Amino acid sequence: MSGFAVEWLALREPADRRARSGDLAGALAARLGARARVSVVDLGAGTGANLRATAPLLGPEQRWTLVDHDAALLGEARAALGRWAEATIDAGDPLLIEKAGRRITVSFRRADLAADLSAALGRAPDLVTASAFFDLASPEFILRFAAEVAARRAACYAALTYNGVQRWAPSHPADSAMAAAFHRHQRTDKGLGAAAGPTAPAHLAEQLRRRGYRVLEGDSPWVLGASDAALLGELQDGFARAVRELGTIDEATLDAWSRLRRTGGEVGHTDLLAFPD
Repeated sequence: MSGFAVEWLALREPADRRARSGDLAGALAARLGARARVSVVDLGAGTGANLRATAPLLGPEQRWTLVDHDAALLGEARAALGRWAEATIDAGDPLLIEKAGRRITVSFRRADLAADLSAALGRAPDLVTASAFFDLASPEFILRFAAEVAARRAACYAALTYNGVQRWAPSHPADSAMAAAFHRHQRTDKGLGAAAGPTAPAHLAEQLRRRGYRVLEGDSPWVLGASDAALLGELQDGFARAVRELGTIDEATLDAWSRLRRTGGEVGHTDLLAFPD
């Protein structure tokens, strides 16, 4: 799976954090927060934003493995976690950090998840997590992922999986056509097979339920306003670039849609939390 720009990941992190389902975060804390030690594998870890959002829900001793195909992003994750921590011991791999009374040991693993999913997950993590990841993966990969997680009897926490909802303010007559074209682009191969796109939340929930997991889901939409102008602008430009690659929307419509700068919007996501019964 190809990497994302550090600047984009930094821009979206505050919106991601406030969008997460509070009910599911509370359920995760109730299930694993009291454990003295917990091990976590984070897939598609990027710059470590998922660790920064999830670690406060877990217990005092945590061991994380951050997995990504992009070595540069893993390097930025190490630097960003060092800035986030209250204290660090950085003598290579792993990185030891302290934050809010928690001791967190972080290892960094570069892996091609299409080929090395089992190795990336390791032997027996307590929790496997990912953020804004599964809509970029194929249904076949999601099936493999669910089977691997179930084989380890690990919990699964998937945050911010895109679910297809797009609302813009002000609206434009081409919004529906643009969304449909964007979804066709989303289903192209991002490195893990032809992606599930907005159907990913349903695929992931179904595959885990088939393996005897108790699955909880919650909405986690980006609800964006005037204070999110930079994120809104980048979203709109990114959607337009994706649609232009398909060539299914005429240039005049694309240009008109792109010129209407938005002051608000909603992008839908679904959070999932699953435990083996």
